[in-house]
Amino acid sequence: MITVKQVQSKADLKDFVKFPFSLYKNSDYWVPPIIKDEMESFDETKNPVFKSAEASFFLAYKDGKIVGRVAAIVNWLEVNEQQLKKMRFGWFDFVDDLEVSKALLDKVAEIGKQHQLEYMEGPVGFSNLDKVGVLIEGFDHIGTMITWYNHPYYQSHYEKHGFVKEKEYLENKFLAAKADPALFHKANLLVKKRYGLREMNFTKSADIMPWVDKMFDLFNNTYSKLSSFVKITDIQKEYFKKKYISFINPEYIKFVVDSNDELVAFAIVMPSFSQALQKANGKLFPFGIYHLLKAKKKSKDVIFYLIGIRPDYQNKGVTAIIFNEYYKTFSEKGVVNCIRTPELEENVAIRQMWKHFDPVVHKRRRTYRKDL
Repeated sequence: MITVKQVQSKADLKDFVKFPFSLYKNSDYWVPPIIKDEMESFDETKNPVFKSAEASFFLAYKDGKIVGRVAAIVNWLEVNEQQLKKMRFGWFDFVDDLEVSKALLDKVAEIGKQHQLEYMEGPVGFSNLDKVGVLIEGFDHIGTMITWYNHPYYQSHYEKHGFVKEKEYLENKFLAAKADPALFHKANLLVKKRYGLREMNFTKSADIMPWVDKMFDLFNNTYSKLSSFVKITDIQKEYFKKKYISFINPEYIKFVVDSNDELVAFAIVMPSFSQALQKANGKLFPFGIYHLLKAKKKSKDVIFYLIGIRPDYQNKGVTAIIFNEYYKTFSEKGVVNCIRTPELEENVAIRQMWKHFDPVVHKRRRTYRKDL
């Protein structure tokens, strides 16, 4: 018999966070989160996303043992401002038992119906900066700190429970050394001269901080037309600024500004922390922080996390400036592999942007939908 219980205490929440550690304990490809950080992201007093969203967390038990988990999420900005009557769910993990996955999904559906929502979609997080999608291809590639990994049987569970594909995301990678600087170096000079633009590079995180709000405003502006977009609020900007920006290598953040020093484009790249997080196994101490700091300085793999270009400068070659700067930085640091975060299959413009690098699609993931 399957029993589903709502997370009520800090101990329950820790069980929720730690369940995947047992589910994937023999996996070479799953990347564990830092337990403390994961718990804080679910804490209503610490994560400002709860100012505009609410979540309920559930654990499934069988014979007294935890066999699954799910977060049921309502993003009220999405529901009220965008009029998308969507019930979100994420952090959905389960053993290969259809009764377990069904029992958890039924809880999500129950909450969605209580709020008179029209459909449920997942796996997704609270916002666009959270993880998204169930992996359907690429199970033999190591995950990243910003994506979910899952067993191959997950897909069949969605489909057997009557869910249908909602969105598909592609992940690709390419060799940094394979990029031909001639493809963007000359264009970089022409674009800067034609539009009066210049690049901004950084060596200190403190120098980036005054620009972060403008960067998130540009992010909201760049992606507002995508079907899955939910804007980043002012209070979330402060949260992300404090939690993440200082941990990203300042030389991996690139800005492009116009003659009035108005932000035209930005890009954020992060070192890959995947292997470091596997070694840390959920804990910063005593050795986890050492592995993470070592990866920050020496990782030869990087993840292109975010890129945004002001709409009036899109299709004007601004990416040539960004790529030219990254090429110099990657050459100095000996970066080998560049990995792209999940990109919507429908986002043709972003795929065109990378075509000169001969990217290889190595993973696919989906969100699934079911009407309530």
